[in-house]
Amino acid sequence: MTIFDPTNWTGFHTWLSLIALATGVCVLLDLIAGRERGAWTAVFIVTAVLTSATGFGFPFTGLLPSHIVGLVALGVLAVTIPARYLFGRAGAWGWIYAIGVTISLWLLAFVAVAQAFAKVPTQKALAPTQAEPPFAIAQLAVLALFVFAGALAVRGRRPAIHRPA
Repeated sequence: MTIFDPTNWTGFHTWLSLIALATGVCVLLDLIAGRERGAWTAVFIVTAVLTSATGFGFPFTGLLPSHIVGLVALGVLAVTIPARYLFGRAGAWGWIYAIGVTISLWLLAFVAVAQAFAKVPTQKALAPTQAEPPFAIAQLAVLALFVFAGALAVRGRRPAIHRPA
């Protein structure tokens, strides 16, 4: 069993995560540039929701940090989705949407970094318990990047999307 085999639960979850990360980067860059590609946005949102939801399909005996991240991600998306599709990013919903996209993508990246430190031998050697400085430095660097990108996304966001009546 490999983490990239889409015919098993782990592989399916991994591919959803990778698609959400890739499309999320496109959506965030579009926000920064003041544009939107509806198909990319839809794929990002669907795969981000499915990534968090499928994370609960793994066997577990108690609440783990990954479950908390998944719950937070779903909560963020529960606000982000109506900001885009119900309220058309009008008024305050524009910056709520931009921040929601940024946080959702950051949470995916946070988990990706954690998985890299757990599964990639060179990363694991640097921080075997994920309590060592290299892990903290990597996560802080990712957070700083997303804070900066989020600020740019809020500034670059487009005005409200007009929906047909």
